[in-house]
Amino acid sequence: MEELNLRNYAYIGDAVWELYIREKTIRLTESPKKLHKITTDKVKASYQAELLNIIESDLTDAEQEISRRARNLPIPVGRRQIQTEYRRATSFEALMGWWYINDKQRYNKIIELIDSELKF
Repeated sequence: MEELNLRNYAYIGDAVWELYIREKTIRLTESPKKLHKITTDKVKASYQAELLNIIESDLTDAEQEISRRARNLPIPVGRRQIQTEYRRATSFEALMGWWYINDKQRYNKIIELIDSELKF
């Protein structure tokens, strides 16, 4: 299996996460404005960084390494407090992308873990 770079895993992980959230939110309301608000609250960097905190203790050594490497990717953000949040969100997205591409069973297990924590 061809290994992708971490940016590509984060790219696909961002899309996978947003689709997951959209699938959850369409069952909550028919209001486009409310759908947008709920979705954007769950896909923003600060929320993804929080989710990384939730799943970190369940990561394998290899997953921790992916997370660490993704967190250390160069980022286009200048402010220090946002940098930390953005790096953690990128790490979360890279993990989601890696699982989605390479290990759907693990992806589903992590989604179940996150599902138990999500508040809508």
